Amino acid sequence: MAPSQEQVGSGRLSVRWFVAGDLDGFLGLGLDNLIQILLILSLCRGVLAYPDALLIGTVLPATGISLLVGNLVCALQAHRLARLEGRDDRTALPYGINIVTVFGFVFLVMLPVKLTAVARGLTEADAVRLSWQAGMVACLGSGLIEAAGAFCAQVLRRWLPRAALLSTLAGIALGFLLRTYAHPLVCLTVLAIILVSYYGQIRLPLPGGLLAVLVGTALAWGSGLIQLDAQSWSQQVAQMGVRLPQVQLGALWAGRGQLLPWLGVIVPMGLFNLLGSLQTIESAEAAGDRYPVRSSLLINGIGSITAAVLGGCFPTSLYIGHPAWTAMGARIGDSWRNGLVMGAACLLGLFGVIAALVPIEAGMAIVLYIGLVIAAQAFETTPRSHAPAVAQGLLPGLASWGSMLLKAGLRAGGSGTAAQPFTPALLQP
Repeated sequence: MAPSQEQVGSGRLSVRWFVAGDLDGFLGLGLDNLIQILLILSLCRGVLAYPDALLIGTVLPATGISLLVGNLVCALQAHRLARLEGRDDRTALPYGINIVTVFGFVFLVMLPVKLTAVARGLTEADAVRLSWQAGMVACLGSGLIEAAGAFCAQVLRRWLPRAALLSTLAGIALGFLLRTYAHPLVCLTVLAIILVSYYGQIRLPLPGGLLAVLVGTALAWGSGLIQLDAQSWSQQVAQMGVRLPQVQLGALWAGRGQLLPWLGVIVPMGLFNLLGSLQTIESAEAAGDRYPVRSSLLINGIGSITAAVLGGCFPTSLYIGHPAWTAMGARIGDSWRNGLVMGAACLLGLFGVIAALVPIEAGMAIVLYIGLVIAAQAFETTPRSHAPAVAQGLLPGLASWGSMLLKAGLRAGGSGTAAQPFTPALLQP
């Protein structure tokens, strides 16, 4: 492919840091990260009862720094390789928070630690602090596993077929299907704009992703999906303000006793992040971008370790969706802009206001589009004889998604609590 930019004196390509397609990529990648952060807010407030002083003042700023560092390094990596290869169409690896580890650490580590502490007679404040320390230790453990895995993952990659790597990734990405259809007026309209723009190649007055978010937001407000009262708005505005992260080595060391009891969760979650990132690298190579495995996985580990040291509880990873961003025309600018915007929003306490103004439903179809692209890629880039394996690989993610829906329904009915835990009796006719 002939470069669209002039060669510099050294014979290497002068790669632009931002192109028109990066706007759509930024909207999609930013929305993905927005969903994860809003989920963290919801779970830490509703399930763990973390106060805003801890959540907005410590956890989110640490998360913001990890997102900033990871996205900037991914952009620099893509820029460097584009220059070395003499091409201007390289798409940076997407980077963000893994939604599976968010659920895993909250429900399998942080919540049990808090409930156990309360049962032992600790105060609510002490139980919350112990739970937070356990989350930091889990995040650090995951980061160390990812960093160590960078030196041996290439061996795993040679032995794992592409069908195994891509199909499970597609199953997880399609987990947003039900949420898209829960509000059809908003979400299906947005989905139509996305499909017409990216699959139909129809020229629209604005970039497809931007137009979809604007139309979705307008429909959400017009249909009454968003209802904002003065008190709620005041609470969100009060969260705004500069909140710089601080090194939390003392708290991290104080929580070291939480490492061994929860290795059964930390190690599988760390390996899941490692393999998930390996899947993303494989997905990128299938789309035409071949990134070095070791340095790409080290980005993961460094980001997660950074988050833990600053008081964060949720590891970062290479994010699904590279083929979708490539198809949108995104290159490098979507990555570094996402890091700057997400990092700034975390450090300035803006996510409450953002969530109040722009509902997730206004852009949920972008996430579903990513799932469709990855699912199609899983079939298109593997041998035909591997198609049954790809189809089977979609099922665990969809089954896990259905399981979470069932558990949520049972919890709404009073089950799944300390007083009435899930037991085999639920399966009795």
